[in-house]
Amino acid sequence: MKQSNEPRGEPSVRTLRVGEQVRHILSEILARGDVHDDTLAKHLVSVTEVRMSPDLRHATVFVKPLLGKDEEVVIKALRTNTAYLQREVATRVKMKYAAKLKFLADESFDEGSHIDTLLRSPKVARDLADGEEAEG
Repeated sequence: MKQSNEPRGEPSVRTLRVGEQVRHILSEILARGDVHDDTLAKHLVSVTEVRMSPDLRHATVFVKPLLGKDEEVVIKALRTNTAYLQREVATRVKMKYAAKLKFLADESFDEGSHIDTLLRSPKVARDLADGEEAEG
């Protein structure tokens, strides 16, 4: 059996490359409006990341509607159209197996804005000012 030189949990270059390919394909399909769904037609959806499983049979697709509006409705529409999207990805990515797509909301933007809000709070600003005085 072939030993991998990669640390456990780290995706391989191939896994990252295929994930990026799938991301581009899904972005293109959604941007062109190829999915015949009223909800998806009304929303601009960004495919922010695609994480492939090591065997490339499963893809977790992180999406964010423009301005984060109607996120749950958009995710539901994507899940409803998963079969079509899987077929399209399978025909465009030359792989042995078609990856099963799982759509999730991308929470990283929300986490980033939450951290930014915390850093700008008066209490943190006061603590940072106290630290600067102690150093000076």
